[in-house]
Amino acid sequence: MGFAMRLIPAVPIGALVCVCLASPSFAQDRRSSIQGFGGLRVGDFTSDDTSFGGVITSELTPYIHVVGEAGRIGNVLSPTIDLALGFIPGDFGFATSAWYGQGGVRLMTARSGIKPYVETQAGIARLQTRIDGLGAGRTDLLTNAALQFLDGTSPMASVGGGIMFAGGPFLTDIGYRYRRIFTDSWVNALSFGRPMEVNEVRIGVGVRF
Repeated sequence: MGFAMRLIPAVPIGALVCVCLASPSFAQDRRSSIQGFGGLRVGDFTSDDTSFGGVITSELTPYIHVVGEAGRIGNVLSPTIDLALGFIPGDFGFATSAWYGQGGVRLMTARSGIKPYVETQAGIARLQTRIDGLGAGRTDLLTNAALQFLDGTSPMASVGGGIMFAGGPFLTDIGYRYRRIFTDSWVNALSFGRPMEVNEVRIGVGVRF
């Protein structure tokens, strides 16, 4: 919950700053943006399944933007696995993270300083499975070294939306993303037949240029 509690105060502060700085002339002059974001998985049983990354956008029209995004998702396995592992004695941990890159289209619904939007993207994800808590540190090291040979790349897609608060060169972005990774590897079997998907709330800050 620590990550979530740090996100909550930032939302009204960032939005207020951007709205106060908003002006039509700034909005017309700046057609691209770059931002960093942090996210938290929704519906999880743990507090450390977070994500982070960066987004760059370019305006085709005032209402259609091209979007590129890259980042890391802390864990893409089913939350059910976290619950099951909680019954194992000790500090055993098992997670599959994903480094990813994707691109797509964002549809804006307003030209004011408060901009609701929806978007869809597609790309690829590099899955990396890691284990800890097996015993001696050397055992964890050797096990994870062997697991690297099983890491793989799979296609992924995401849809979502949010609200962007823009003022002058600055912006704050509050949103939601649904991500799905399409894989038939051995890692997918660990999700107990469920799709490898992530529901994520996120907040980003950036600049327009």
